[in-house]
Amino acid sequence: MNFAFTEEQEELRKTVRAFLEAKSPESAVREQMETENGFDPAVWAQMGEQMGLQGLHIPEEYGGSGYTYVELGIVLEEMGRALLCAPFFSSVVLAANTLLHSGDDAAKKTYLPGIASGETRATVAFTEPSGKWDEAGITMQATASGGGFTLNGTKMFVLDGHTADTIIVAARTGKGVSLFAVEGTAGGLTRTSLSTMDQTRKQAKLEFADTPATLIGTEGDGWTVLSTVLDLAAIGLAAEQVGGAQKVLDMAVEYAKVRVQFGRPIGSFQAIKHKCADMLLEVESAKSAAYYGMWCAAEMNDELPSVASLAKAYCSEAYFHATAENIQIHGGIGFTWEHPAHLYFKRAKSSELLFGDPTYHRELLAQRIGI
Repeated sequence: MNFAFTEEQEELRKTVRAFLEAKSPESAVREQMETENGFDPAVWAQMGEQMGLQGLHIPEEYGGSGYTYVELGIVLEEMGRALLCAPFFSSVVLAANTLLHSGDDAAKKTYLPGIASGETRATVAFTEPSGKWDEAGITMQATASGGGFTLNGTKMFVLDGHTADTIIVAARTGKGVSLFAVEGTAGGLTRTSLSTMDQTRKQAKLEFADTPATLIGTEGDGWTVLSTVLDLAAIGLAAEQVGGAQKVLDMAVEYAKVRVQFGRPIGSFQAIKHKCADMLLEVESAKSAAYYGMWCAAEMNDELPSVASLAKAYCSEAYFHATAENIQIHGGIGFTWEHPAHLYFKRAKSSELLFGDPTYHRELLAQRIGI
């Protein structure tokens, strides 16, 4: 196993970074996070049509480029670095992966080409007001009616749920947890934007009242698919966290070099040196965890579940600690609204809780490796 990225992968990173620096500078992030939709449709279209980012790891037969999870991880890392405001994670990491692992060829043919081109924005709705991330948290009911199903209940914390064209919903039938596709314009569906601490990633509350839905995959087999998708999402999020953590480390080191106190740069003081050294150690360790996770996801090997929980727990804490230390090193200016430090701090906190916090994942890791 070679942990070095290939030339093509490094080229992909350079291209995506240049694109995001042009299209998602801090000014654009601040502008988009204040809007209702939370993203720029023109940039989203460019990402799909010119860059082919939405279809990167989707097989060619469904309109994608057929790359691996490693390439997707590289893109997510750069997006985390730039705090890109776009429904990319919900559409590509959650929805596309759910379809790819559903075993439902008809659903793949129906939805994946649209996701790959960027024309369809999609998401997955599985958490409920209880806030649980496991199978027991899914209590919403699906009832067979005519040739399809109807859904009743509430889903919470749905990433980009208020703007998605297609929503994949986890609900229970008599056979267990199953997955259903619901159109964003379906009757009986009420979508409400939630006020979130991290304004760069929009969430919504979805209420279903006899909403028509189409079964995806095998009835009762939904959790098997969803647990794999959540592992892949945890690794995707870990890659994103690593990108953000590296960015705040760079920001802190740069400031320590130029900020002068008592006639010398603050980077020459031992306390600041220690903070930066600790951040570097954690960021590099987080990279190792995320990159190994990306490799496991590309191979879809037996280590995926345990590595996903390990990467999510470690990268969450490393990112959050790095953003907090970045604020400390910046001193007074780090606490202001005008400085970008708080944007990364809030993203780090929301990412830490998304798909289960570090404590939840450490417990899951212990179960998965049989401790």
